[in-house]
Amino acid sequence: MQANEGKALEASVDGKSYARIPLRTRVIMPNDDLDSVITEYAKDAVQPGDLLFVTEKIVAITQGRSYRLDEITPRPLARFLSRYVVRTSYGIGLGMPETMEMALRECGTLRILFAAGVSVITKAFGRRGDFYRIAGDKARAIDGPTKNTIPPYNEAVVLGPKNPREVALRLQKLVGGHADVAVVDINDIGGNILGSTLDKAGERRLVQILGDNPLGQATQSTPMGIVRAV
Repeated sequence: MQANEGKALEASVDGKSYARIPLRTRVIMPNDDLDSVITEYAKDAVQPGDLLFVTEKIVAITQGRSYRLDEITPRPLARFLSRYVVRTSYGIGLGMPETMEMALRECGTLRILFAAGVSVITKAFGRRGDFYRIAGDKARAIDGPTKNTIPPYNEAVVLGPKNPREVALRLQKLVGGHADVAVVDINDIGGNILGSTLDKAGERRLVQILGDNPLGQATQSTPMGIVRAV
């Protein structure tokens, strides 16, 4: 078991220690089959009682939900709104016209406009995060390219996955039914569980266990991992 560079192998939550074991893969492409990828890289590594967590990005990519930048023509509204999104060190979010355009398509123009309007008002009172709370998980899960993104996704936008809970249930059967599975959206400042075989308490605990993003946010090529009680 080896952690990614700069990351700790173990994390403690509620007095219990957990290993977060990254699983390195080749670059997953749109024509790859997710079940085959899991069988190749994870199935033999998962032990009874483990939890397999899979990033939303490879689920979405294998569902055909990645788009090259040159395939996306942002409308003027997308260009306008993207100017007011704060870009962070962990990801571009909707801070570029192409990702904002895909948010408008995924979530609907009215919802994005409402989220933006509320965000402008509440930010004036020192409250943050309302845009994504209103726009929802579909907007939050959209990934744009950064300087460290692995090619070819350094020139692509990846949407959130479809039916993540159903995917988790299917993958649980694939790895033998003796481990939980979660589809996760994590970055270097936190994360969300998009779908899993856990209950709500288990999902909240998993967010804490993965709080520092043990998979990394750059070129580690570890789009999945195992949580194992120590």
